[in-house]
Amino acid sequence: MQKSNRKKALILIAILLVPSLLYLLLSTGTNNFKPLLIYGPKEVNESGDTLYHKIPNFSFVDQNGDKFANTDLDSNIYVASFFFATCPTICPKMVTNMLQVQDRFSDRDDFKLVSITVNPEHDTPEVLKQYAKDVHAIENKWSFLTGDKDDIYDVAFNGYFVSAQKDSVAPGGFLHSANIILVDGKGRVRGYFDGTSASETNDLFDAIEILLVERYVPRKKKRK
Repeated sequence: MQKSNRKKALILIAILLVPSLLYLLLSTGTNNFKPLLIYGPKEVNESGDTLYHKIPNFSFVDQNGDKFANTDLDSNIYVASFFFATCPTICPKMVTNMLQVQDRFSDRDDFKLVSITVNPEHDTPEVLKQYAKDVHAIENKWSFLTGDKDDIYDVAFNGYFVSAQKDSVAPGGFLHSANIILVDGKGRVRGYFDGTSASETNDLFDAIEILLVERYVPRKKKRK
């Protein structure tokens, strides 16, 4: 009985100490982790709190034909990308690297992936359903979204700060960013990573781990 109690006590101590140890590792700079930036415009309110840019409200449709809004991602860390199903250039490589991200964090219920088409006229839910199956996307983990073209382009430019547009001279007829965008549980952009680069995908792994750690430790406030 005494041995069992001692084991329980050690487990409890470990649970209490892990967040503090992770915070020390992040703040001392003795490892590969660095605090992540928060991208976009910001302002200070009357209380002196800094208000950061957040992904604006959107409402699209996923590969199952169900409504999918930004609120479905509340409290989730997620990565977003823009693509189109018939893309002949960068999309296949981006999808390959997104698949690696999915597999790396497949056991995390608080982590998601979202890919938004820039060619909604072609990429219907039925098309996206087959596309998701072809790339081995996990149901309820990786969502493929379509919707109104103007709304998609608007959230790309003004929400995620990336390019997305129709372009007759671009391969496939559309132009979109190669970046994979990392968003935290508060809807704030925390990083951009070249979705065609294996090394930057590894950097993305590290960045996601940092955001997962941030769930347990508070972000340091800058001294005035």
